[in-house]
Amino acid sequence: MNNFILIITGILGATLTHFVSEQLRQGAVKASALLSLLVGLFFYCFPEVLDAYLTKHIQIVFVGTSFIGMVSSKTLKSYPLLAIAGTLFTIIYISKNHVFDGYGGALGALAFIALLTTMGFAFVVSNSAKIKRKVSLLIRKIFNRNK
Repeated sequence: MNNFILIITGILGATLTHFVSEQLRQGAVKASALLSLLVGLFFYCFPEVLDAYLTKHIQIVFVGTSFIGMVSSKTLKSYPLLAIAGTLFTIIYISKNHVFDGYGGALGALAFIALLTTMGFAFVVSNSAKIKRKVSLLIRKIFNRNK
């Protein structure tokens, strides 16, 4: 159940930050800072609302995924892709959070990895027919040279 709550937090962190940044025209930095401050203050003032694990990690996941939400709408316009990137960030964070201990910029680096992976996957899926055609042409050229 804790992991599910963290994944929902990751989705909300990315999408809400992007919404406040782009739709409410607050800018990426202001949107990320404002929402992260609200989440941090809430769990600072009410630490017993959830168990200790969630109280600690919800704040970290939200801040990390808010970095994903800072992406420009010129680069990524799709809220479902932001949700996927937030989910991917959270899954990596849950499974590998001990790897990032003592590593400065870990949340930003992880956000970059999750966002870049999501954008790459979306590109491949949207251009899969073109890629298959080019690969098959390349394979034909290779085999025709060998004859």
